[in-house]
Amino acid sequence: MKRIGFLSFGHYQDVPGSVVTSAQDALVQTVELAVAAEEIGVDGAYVRVHHFAPQFASPFPLLAAMGARTSRIELGTGVIDMRYENPLYMAEEAAITDLISNRRLQLGLSRGSPETALNGYESFGYVPTDGETDSDLARQHTSVFRAAIEGAGVARPNPQMSRSTGRLPIDPQSPGLADRIWWGSGTRATAKWTGEQGMNLMSSTLLTEDTGVPFGDLQAEQIQIFRDAWNDAGHSTTPRVSVSRSIIPLVTETDRYYFGLRGQAEAKDQVGNLGGTMARFGRSYIGEPDALIEELAQDAAVQEADTVLITIPNQLGVDYNAQLLESVITHVAPALGWR
Repeated sequence: MKRIGFLSFGHYQDVPGSVVTSAQDALVQTVELAVAAEEIGVDGAYVRVHHFAPQFASPFPLLAAMGARTSRIELGTGVIDMRYENPLYMAEEAAITDLISNRRLQLGLSRGSPETALNGYESFGYVPTDGETDSDLARQHTSVFRAAIEGAGVARPNPQMSRSTGRLPIDPQSPGLADRIWWGSGTRATAKWTGEQGMNLMSSTLLTEDTGVPFGDLQAEQIQIFRDAWNDAGHSTTPRVSVSRSIIPLVTETDRYYFGLRGQAEAKDQVGNLGGTMARFGRSYIGEPDALIEELAQDAAVQEADTVLITIPNQLGVDYNAQLLESVITHVAPALGWR
């Protein structure tokens, strides 16, 4: 059995064909899609986070709104760029959002991906120190954040206002949230680090390394390295692993109109240079349900993961994406043993 969720990048743009022309459209429609997805039987509603772009930015107000309108579906991020975050303020926001949603938050964190702003995190006031990289900065923020949500004391008490003799933790706390933190890993080395750290693994359709093997095989190797590192570290809980895929069954005439010509063009991995590093981007799965079932059964990483996040074309709106998710749940998932 696999959990099936959707992942929205939250694009908005006033262009022909888009029904998401503003930030307000993107936010409100994502809440509505979470409600619809829960009714269909989808397990998770996840949002991507970008800064300085017409997409989702600060995710916690959106996640809290989704939590207030739903009762069962997991709510998460894929992923928050920790270079930009004040880790203690984020710990407060995360705890509040988790409590509003009755502890359904699944937070994906990472060092971030290529972005429109040049060192945009510096504009937020976070500048790596001498000898420190931006990856170091992200990991340091993550360490402080994780300690804070586990109740570590972080501030000296004011003796005129508090009887505490030890350092004060952030408030509120949401017990159990610490076990629902994920790291977005783009390499085998970071997958190993993630397992050692005791965070769940979130792997997307982009890996910033390439060994010449198909994307699914490289990602499956990454997943195994993560699980081996987790076991070697002696963590007591069972880790979770998610992968994201573009899966579009061609069931209706609308599906064929939008995506019928893209199936063959996007049926192969893409390999190229990304920021001076060879990277491999996973293929899309677009086609008749029977063909998708056969192809997904050969995707080693999909088989290894316990959670599959379906990247959605959010600019096509709530109704279309609800129908798309229902097509996956109805026509693809059962034959693969996901349901």
